[in-house]
Amino acid sequence: MAKVCEICGKGVVYGHQISHSNIHTKRKWLPNLQRVRAVVNGTRRRITVCTTCLKSGKVQRA
Repeated sequence: MAKVCEICGKGVVYGHQISHSNIHTKRKWLPNLQRVRAVVNGTRRRITVCTTCLKSGKVQRA
């Protein structure tokens, strides 16, 4: 399962964690993804959706 929302395409973002002493270490920010049953093209499917799409009503849950 890819860490990408199937509705908006939101995915993993990479960057640096910066400490108080200005040391940069690599890290990644993961989207808040949920597996939900939704109606897609008239059929029920289990899709991976971010919570932003769920809250905004872009997904019709089955």
